[in-house]
Amino acid sequence: MDEKDFLAGRFEAHRDHLRAVGYRMLGSLSEADDAVQEAWLRLSRSDTDEIENLGGWLTTVVGRVCLNMLRARTARREEPLDTHVPDPVISSPDNITPEHEALMADSIGLALLVVLETLTPAERLAFVLHDMFAVPFDEIAPIVGRTSPATRQLASRARRRVQGAAPAPDADLAQQREVVDAFLTAARAGDFDALLAVLDPDVVVRTDGGSLSPNTTRRGAKAVAGGAIIFSQIAKLTRPAIVNGAPGAVAISEGRPISLTAFTVARGKVVALDILADPDRLRDLDLTFLDD
Repeated sequence: MDEKDFLAGRFEAHRDHLRAVGYRMLGSLSEADDAVQEAWLRLSRSDTDEIENLGGWLTTVVGRVCLNMLRARTARREEPLDTHVPDPVISSPDNITPEHEALMADSIGLALLVVLETLTPAERLAFVLHDMFAVPFDEIAPIVGRTSPATRQLASRARRRVQGAAPAPDADLAQQREVVDAFLTAARAGDFDALLAVLDPDVVVRTDGGSLSPNTTRRGAKAVAGGAIIFSQIAKLTRPAIVNGAPGAVAISEGRPISLTAFTVARGKVVALDILADPDRLRDLDLTFLDD
């Protein structure tokens, strides 16, 4: 085995971790892959004899690449970002993939990723690298061009926003599924009181309809229950799924997906629904498990 093949093997051992960093930073699976590929290109051009901790080096490289991508994304945006539902990771409720097992262990639900979209690029980097991947602030600080104490403050601000807007889901997936099934049953029946019984008083629904449909945010149990009744016919078209490690539902009409919903269940109530209804992005989802 020559030196380049040996280096490629060492890099591959870190690929899943690096992709996880990229996905949490960017909320996009394809962009995460781009960031990982850029890290490989930089590694292949570097003097590896000077790299003492390859995993740490690669993590900071991916973090820096993602930070630049987030800053470029922000610079291109003419108006503040409306509701954006990041790329979901989907699998069958009966066949949870290893990737999903990792997501469940880390509680990286869509609701959390949606909140991360509201952070500044530097806040997101500090929070993701430190709180999710235990990278020391001394190593994060040079990436964002701040002192270590200032970087700690970035992560602290991000943490407060995340904790306030993305409550930790209940640990028992089966119990979460029971709550979601009760919600869907009530929605299909148009049962307002039954819907209120499973909704948190401060529940939030975020809908990403893409460029051709206005993105919306609806808050409060009564408003959400009323909206669910209006769309009761869609509820009748849903099929269960696991979305980012949590119970979800895919609505199928005439053989094509028309919406995907990720539920966040905390304290036995639905506290958030994140709905992807962008036809272009739905078309790209791998839903082959629904044919089983």
